[in-house]
Order: sequence, then structure tokens, then C-alpha cells
Amino acid sequence: MAKTHLTPSNPFKEVSMMGKFLRPYFYLFPAFFFLAIFTYFPIFRSFYVSLFRWNTEYPQKVFIGLRNYVDIYNDLLFWKVVKNTFFYSTSTIMVSMCLALLLALLVNRKIKFVSFYRASLFYPNLMPMVAVSLTWLWMYNPGYGVINYYLSKLGITPIEWLNDEKIALWSLVIMAIWKNVGYFMIFFLAGLQTIPYDLYDAARIEGANIFQKFWHVTFPLLAPFTFFVFIISIVNSFQSIDQVYIMTQGAPNDSTNLFVYYIYQQAFRYWNMGYGATLTALLMIFLLSLTLVLFRFLGGRIYYQA
Repeated sequence: MAKTHLTPSNPFKEVSMMGKFLRPYFYLFPAFFFLAIFTYFPIFRSFYVSLFRWNTEYPQKVFIGLRNYVDIYNDLLFWKVVKNTFFYSTSTIMVSMCLALLLALLVNRKIKFVSFYRASLFYPNLMPMVAVSLTWLWMYNPGYGVINYYLSKLGITPIEWLNDEKIALWSLVIMAIWKNVGYFMIFFLAGLQTIPYDLYDAARIEGANIFQKFWHVTFPLLAPFTFFVFIISIVNSFQSIDQVYIMTQGAPNDSTNLFVYYIYQQAFRYWNMGYGATLTALLMIFLLSLTLVLFRFLGGRIYYQA
């Protein structure tokens, strides 16, 4: 009977193959570590703390389940803050995106000093929000602000930009648009430069005018960039706090109080940590749900060029 020779397994080869399999994960580990510490852990911690009553009256955490969520539902100030935040977000998003697209179309041309125009429009985004807020706070000053100064030259009575409930939030919206429009313009400009010029030649041969070219060629092919700008503008608008803290602190009568500033008030000014964590959890749930819905219903309808 012939003997069967079994080839012994090589443990060093197995270790080498395992090392090749794990090597990419070793490269990803530092990024995942910091992501876990500074992103995932605070998220789960916020949900955990939201189940407790933890404030100056109760220095030791007391488990209350979902009671904080019920209290928020009955909080009239919370609903006013939600209303302010939605108004601020929708106003800044729609106007900023439309202006950014218009400016991108204007600077996407071969004209003299076009690089200077692009840099000038993008420059406000390079300024820290604190510096922008202080600058606009001075401009909005009813006594010596530059805006009221020029309005007085036109015979218009000085306006209390940040002290009037009817226009205080509009004042923050105007400042946010001024700062963000150049940032969004860069994405639209990048998208415009990816569109083949042959498509415009074909549309011109077919007799399309400038508006038809935009609607049937430019706008559809900008869909991926428009969708991206829309997502980041939503997230940025709901995270606004610096300008509120510096310029109004929610005044007058909480007419400029936005969601993240309200979280700051509850958690770090009134030391109501459980309530603040509940607000944070609700904001994360809302933004995550909204993003998933947008990707589900809009992401699949977007045409990406090969």
C-alpha cells in the first residue's frame, strides 16, 4: 500500500497571511480610535445622561427614564426655539444656495481678474465666526453702526437691528448668508467645471437659449454638488451658536435663541445636564433621520457622471 505524504502546514505562512489581512485595520485604528473617543462616546453618553435628572437640585444622577423627553414636549420655550431654528435654517439655506449658484455662474467665465473675484467672494468663509460676529455686531450698532450711518444719509430712522424682536433673527440670517455664500459657491464652481462644453454646443445647435441650457444641461449635471451643499448647509445651520452667544445671547425675548444655544443654556448656564443631554439626543436623532431620508429619496435620483 502506497504511503500518503502529508505536507505539513507552515505556521509562518499563516501568520503572514493574517498580517496582510489585518494590516489595513492597523492603519485605520488611529482614526477610528479618535472617532470613537470624541464622536461615538459623547453620542452614547448623551443618550445615557438624558435618562437621568441631573441638575443643581439633584447633584447625584436620579434615573427617571423618558421623563425629560416628556418635559421637553411640554416646554413652550423649546417649541419657540425650534421655530426660530427652522426659520433660521430654511432662510439661510435657500438664499445662500441660490446666491452661491448665481455667483458661481458669473465667475465661471474667462474674464479679467476672475481669480480675484473668486478669492474675494470666498474670503468671508476664511474668517472665524467669532470675528465675523464681532464685526457685524459693530455694524448693527444702532448708535454708531455703519449700516445705520448710511441709512441716516438717506433719511431713514436708525433701526434697532438686534433689539427688535421682528428683525433680530433676520439680522443673524443676513450675516450667515454673507459668510456662507462664498463657501457654497466653490462647490458649485467645481461642479460647473466638470460639465463637458460639448453639451452646450449641442444645445446651441438645437436652438436652446441661455435659460434652456441652464435648466436642461447645467442644473441636472450639478445635482450631486447641489445635494452635497444642501446636506452640509442643513447640518451647519442647525449647529449655529457662536453668533448667538456673541451678538444676542438669545435676546430679545428669546427671539434669536437657536437650538444649540438652548442646549448650552440648559447644560452649562443652568447646570441642568439631564435636560441638556436630552436636547442633544433629540438634535442628533433629527439630523440623522433627516439625512437618511434625504439620501433615501433624493440620493438615488441623482445622476453621477462616470
